Amino acid sequence: MKIAFFECKEEERAFFEAHLTEHELFFFEEAIQASLIQSEDYDIVSVFVHSRVTNEILDNLPKLSYIQTRSTGFDHLKCSKLYERGLKASNVAGYAGPAVAEFAFSLLLNATRKTYTALERSKKNDDSYLDLKGVELYDKTVGIIGLGTIGLHMTKIAKGFGMHVLGYSRTEKPIFEELGIDFVSLEVVLKGADILMLAVPLSPSTEYLINTTNSQLIKENCIIINIARNEIIEPSLYHSLPNTIACDIDNNTSLSQKENILHTPHMAYYTSEALLRILQISLENMSQFIRGEVPQHCLKIECEKEYTLD
Repeated sequence: MKIAFFECKEEERAFFEAHLTEHELFFFEEAIQASLIQSEDYDIVSVFVHSRVTNEILDNLPKLSYIQTRSTGFDHLKCSKLYERGLKASNVAGYAGPAVAEFAFSLLLNATRKTYTALERSKKNDDSYLDLKGVELYDKTVGIIGLGTIGLHMTKIAKGFGMHVLGYSRTEKPIFEELGIDFVSLEVVLKGADILMLAVPLSPSTEYLINTTNSQLIKENCIIINIARNEIIEPSLYHSLPNTIACDIDNNTSLSQKENILHTPHMAYYTSEALLRILQISLENMSQFIRGEVPQHCLKIECEKEYTLD
């Protein structure tokens, strides 16, 4: 088979070349919209988050039968022809649970203890700290919106800090009770949380999940940690909420200029272990498809506008 990889780094290329020796492989450093400039007869395409798969892209891939994204988020795959052609698509759900959950708590600890400010002062031989009074996580209530792999890892870490956990997700599972999650409605989470953590994928049902209406339920001193996509929160709220908001979001460096916002690039997933899991899961998904099986992380196509996890 002819397999093309986009946004592919050298270490990723070496991994796939070592494991897909029976196939013809093509590698591109740029996103698919920058690299695919004419019709190509690739059977399989592997992309990352900056590759926007459009109808025009698919017109240049007449033989394509399977596309994968080496990420958990998959909103960049949505286009009507992907649906119309009935193409198989998959993501790598679950790879980043520990990495993203730990990063979320690193943001939280910076927000509650102002560590980043203290470190910068120390570099300048400034040992003042009386204006950096923090708050403890112990006995606080964390509201976790999205109880997939990342949300469950967040829960385990929160329990280690002695926190109470309110959780909201699309479906309830037995493990929620085992982990001590109080599974409640979104409104109850927003009202009760001292810390709010957002860990849901972006879809039509989660876009602006936190909006100008329900944000009025959030406590004024609640700290919001968004390690999901930017659009989970209605954009105007980043500028109007009095809350401390910590987020790792691409292409929003202007947010870092606001005093109540801690902003990093979209790097929560970026650990050696998580990167290896991306490659391993991507390879297994692809191998299953080549063998004629349904990839383990296959996305179920419900309509031309939305993919859901199968």
